[in-house]
Amino acid sequence: MRLRVKSLFFPVTGEIEIKTERLRAMLAAERLGGVLLNAQHNFAWATGGRSNRVNASIENGACALLYRADGRKFVLASNIELPRILAEEISAADFEPVEFAWQDEKAAGDFVIERAKALLTDDGPLATDLLLDPRVRSVENLIARCRYELTDAEIERYRSLGRDAGAALGEIFTEIAPGETEIEIARKTKDALARRGIDSIVTLAGADDRIAKFRHPVPTENIWRKTLLIAVCARRAGLVASLSRIVCAGAVPDDLKTKTGAVARVFAAFLAATRPGATGAEIYAKAAAAYRENGFGDELDRHHQGGAAGYKSRDWTAHPKSGEIVRPNQAFAWNPSITGTKAEETVLLNAGGKIEVITATPDFPRIPVEIDGRSFFAPAVLSL
Repeated sequence: MRLRVKSLFFPVTGEIEIKTERLRAMLAAERLGGVLLNAQHNFAWATGGRSNRVNASIENGACALLYRADGRKFVLASNIELPRILAEEISAADFEPVEFAWQDEKAAGDFVIERAKALLTDDGPLATDLLLDPRVRSVENLIARCRYELTDAEIERYRSLGRDAGAALGEIFTEIAPGETEIEIARKTKDALARRGIDSIVTLAGADDRIAKFRHPVPTENIWRKTLLIAVCARRAGLVASLSRIVCAGAVPDDLKTKTGAVARVFAAFLAATRPGATGAEIYAKAAAAYRENGFGDELDRHHQGGAAGYKSRDWTAHPKSGEIVRPNQAFAWNPSITGTKAEETVLLNAGGKIEVITATPDFPRIPVEIDGRSFFAPAVLSL
């Protein structure tokens, strides 16, 4: 099965303009003349899900976007890349093309920076997202804050990604069987996502005792016999959805049921605490209390708990000193864990404070938890 998803990648009218205005406001507040976006995640955000990726092993993209303080926008790329970028990724109507010889780019490491500076007016200095040149200020933290509040078009793309990622993980349990290695299972998981146009940028598969030993079980030749954990960070149109699922061959052991019930209550505490205006530290404190109340207080120290999501798997994580503030129309991926089990989903928080789980797997068992009259659901363990 191969699903058609390309139409979802194109930005809805107005999305590029919304993001341009956010960057203009940031430039004005910081008294900057322009900002150069080269990171792959920022290119995807700014262009409504398009890609400047050629080499996935680096954060830099194959071209850069320059936003000037007066609102003009440029795409800077070598003669190798620009024709394809304009033909397949973005329009010259949205970004003015600036082409240069590939030899110039290779001959001088600061060539693109200097080319961008030459395009500025006298409104202020140049800034960048990546630290491309130690003489130029990096403002990735400020760009990230421009990304946090999702547009209507992004929310629809995110929902579609979440549905497909959740369905893919449900599908994989009909294709694998005990006796397969973690590496084989990971490959099939990636294939199930790829059939839906999704790239799995993190693919973890841990079988049996490796689930309890390691919070990040990178796939090995270890053979699945009883219990299996699969965790993925699934990317499409630049957006990333994270989710985890656990399955048992046969009956679920009582100890695993008990721990999974406890981690479900912690997961629900995260969701209940994720409200517009809350800080990362406040959410962390609520979750810490839930760990203690369920008898697993020390488990909080064994792994990070997740946080804000979007064009990175986590834009920020919750911790005791986190001053990041929850925004309406923002995405979150919480992943509390207790040794041997875990709960992880990606959710959207709307302007009214309602939480929407977007990565639920159809027909996968769930654990209901009620907090202050609100119902939340965490993934249970599937028995095959």
